[in-house]
Formats: sequence, structure tokens, C-alpha cells
Amino acid sequence: MQSENPVIADFVKLANSAAGTLAGMTREARDNARERMKEAMGGLDFVSREEFDAVKDMAANAREKVDVLEARLAEIEAKIGK
Repeated sequence: MQSENPVIADFVKLANSAAGTLAGMTREARDNARERMKEAMGGLDFVSREEFDAVKDMAANAREKVDVLEARLAEIEAKIGK
């Protein structure tokens, strides 16, 4: 059952308006913060996950090749008497 009291009805309208305004302000603040972060991060050089993984794999392959070459070098040095 709804109240016939105009003071309560006005208070409910005011509360609803305040809640809508607060939600709008929150959304606007979030969007502004997101834009500022994009601007701040835009000048930095970040790499994607795919690029990072590719370079990581290349480094692992290079380490493996170095290990093989070091073993061959040690073998050759042992043969020539160093």
C-alpha cells in the first residue's frame, strides 16, 4: 500500500534522483580515469604477451645452442691439449 503523505513521496523522488546522479557521476569518473590511464600509458613502450613469449622462446633456443657450442668447444680444446 502506497503512502498518501506528500513529504514521503517527495523524499522518495529526491532519493531516486540522488541515486541516479551518483550513478552517473560514478560512471563519468570511471570513464575519465580510464582515459587518463590510456593517455599516461600511451607513451610507454609495452609489448604484447605474444611478443614477450616469442622473445622468451628465442632466448631459450639461443641458450640451448650456446650449451651445445660450449660442449663442442670443450671437446675441441681437449683434443688439441688446452
